[in-house]
Amino acid sequence: MSSRKFISFGKPFVDAKEINSVNKVIRSFWLGTGKVTQNFENRFSKLKKIKHAISVNSCTAALHLSLMSLNLKKNDEVITTPMTFASTINSIILTGAKPVLVDIRPDTLNINEKKIEKKINRRTKALLIVHFAGLPCDMKKILKIVKKYKIKLIEDCAHAIETKYENKNVGSFGYSGCYSFYSNKNITTGEGGMFTCHNTKVAEKIKVMRLHGMNRDAWKRYLPNSVKKNSPYQHYDILYTGLKYNMIDLNAAIGIEQLKKVNKMWLKRKNLYNRYLKNLKDLPICVQGTKDYNYKHGYHLFLFYFDKRKIKKNIRDKFLRYLNKNNIGAGVNYRSITNMTNYKKIFKWKDNLCPISNSVGLNTVSLPLYPSLKRTEQDYIIKKVRFFFNNI
Repeated sequence: MSSRKFISFGKPFVDAKEINSVNKVIRSFWLGTGKVTQNFENRFSKLKKIKHAISVNSCTAALHLSLMSLNLKKNDEVITTPMTFASTINSIILTGAKPVLVDIRPDTLNINEKKIEKKINRRTKALLIVHFAGLPCDMKKILKIVKKYKIKLIEDCAHAIETKYENKNVGSFGYSGCYSFYSNKNITTGEGGMFTCHNTKVAEKIKVMRLHGMNRDAWKRYLPNSVKKNSPYQHYDILYTGLKYNMIDLNAAIGIEQLKKVNKMWLKRKNLYNRYLKNLKDLPICVQGTKDYNYKHGYHLFLFYFDKRKIKKNIRDKFLRYLNKNNIGAGVNYRSITNMTNYKKIFKWKDNLCPISNSVGLNTVSLPLYPSLKRTEQDYIIKKVRFFFNNI
């Protein structure tokens, strides 16, 4: 075991400003959903140049609400990618609909746009895409498909806060955009997420559904400065079967400060990403990328997978153990969703259903990538990675 201090896989970029912002909320004696949350939503809406931004407690909540708002029925189908986190699939299942998988492209690791149409039928109600690791899907092709078949487009932007396709923000192309502010994301609120959309009626429905289906938030009913003097008590009503998915001011306070330095953090991630690329590109690995369209990468992950044309044996797990032994944190983003026990039981999915996703998922590794990662730490990671490959 290396004597070097452990380099974590992910670390939030927070300082005194976030701490002071949270303290201010605590001293206000209102910790739930309120004006600070509203302020955060307005700032995020401006950042993404989209009409409505509605905060929730996770990207999973944003995905689930997006699908719930479509009033999906049993046997309805939602097409998505197998290279994603469980929340994408779970959100579909929880609405009663069926996830239908389309394999990924080996270059972008995003859903293969050329294979989507083959999976569309009369039961298809939505296409849920994932802008994986911060690289956008080919939106021009995808928009043609959803327009042709009149299906809803939901964008999972958990990795893609800063990502753009042809100079347009992802999350603004379709029915809704869903973002994550989990502790290791490019912007963090500890736990949290955002739902974005253009349609006002959809936005109003989501606002109600995220809080039990209730038409009046607690802060609007109880806070003295939000109630007119001598006004009669106003009862709340339940308009939909909703959920407890709202964000609170404590989380939003962190988010506001994070938004102020989003470009600074993105640039640090970009520089670290490019240093990895420069120093590891000669190794027998495959990295994400494409020349098919112009894009701005979100640089959420630096990941690669072993080039099986050059490395015949399965060494991914050996490599992970090696990194851990040398006090380097690493991630696996992701194992193909077709490998997961629960979905195999429910849908009888086999490894050969999505062979590219299955192969990548068995061979992919993500290295530490966050703004506070020191250059000396990255140099050490690069050195150890190169040593491993030179001694395979």
